[in-house]
Amino acid sequence: MDYTWNWDVIFRSLPMLAQGAWLTVRLTCISVGVGILIGTFVGMGRVSQKKIIFGICSAYVHFIRGTPLLVQLYLIYFALPAILGFPVPPITAAITAMSMNSGAYVAEIVRAGIQSIDRGQMEAARSLGMTYQEAMTYIIIPQTFKRIIPPLGNEFIAMLKDSSLVSVIALEELVRKGYIIMGRTFKSFEVWTAVALLFLLITLPVSALVNYTERRLKAGD
Repeated sequence: MDYTWNWDVIFRSLPMLAQGAWLTVRLTCISVGVGILIGTFVGMGRVSQKKIIFGICSAYVHFIRGTPLLVQLYLIYFALPAILGFPVPPITAAITAMSMNSGAYVAEIVRAGIQSIDRGQMEAARSLGMTYQEAMTYIIIPQTFKRIIPPLGNEFIAMLKDSSLVSVIALEELVRKGYIIMGRTFKSFEVWTAVALLFLLITLPVSALVNYTERRLKAGD
C-alpha cells in the first residue's frame, strides 16, 4: 500500500508541538537546576568521613539510581497523596521526581569529580589553616565543576529525553502533545518525525554550548 506523506499535518501541528516543547524545556531546566543543588551536597556527602552522612547520601543515590524514574513518578503522584491525604499537582510531582532523579546522578558525577582532584590540594589547604568545609568550598568544588561540565551537559540531555515519561500523568509536554495530535490526525509517522526533530533541535544547541564552555575553561587553565 502506498503511503502519502502529509506536510500539512506537520505545519498545522507545529504551534501545539512548540507549546509541548516549551514545557519540556522548562521542566528539564528546573529539574536539572535543582538536581545540581541536590547533587552537589549529596556528592560531597558521598566523600564525607562522617559515616552517618555518607550512609544517608549513599542510600539516597542507590535507591534513586536503582529504580526507574517512572516508578519514582508514580510514587510521588499516586502513592504520596494516600499518605498526605491530598492530591499532588502533576507539575509538582513531575518536578519533584525529575529533580530527585537528576540529583542522584549529579551526585555521582560530583563525587567522581571531587575524587579526581589531587589529594595534595586538600592537604595544602588544611595546612594553611582552612577547615574541611572551607577547603571544599573554595579549593576543591570550583575545580570539580570545571571538570564535570561535559557529564552535566549529558545529564541535561538525558533528563530532557526522560521528561517524556511525565506524559503518563497527563502533563502535556512534547510527547503528550504528539499523542494528542496523532489521535486527531492518525498520521503517526509525520507526528513522531516532527516530535523527534524538535527534540533534536533542543539538544543540539545544548551540546554545542557544553563543548564551547569546555573549550573556554580549558583555555583559561
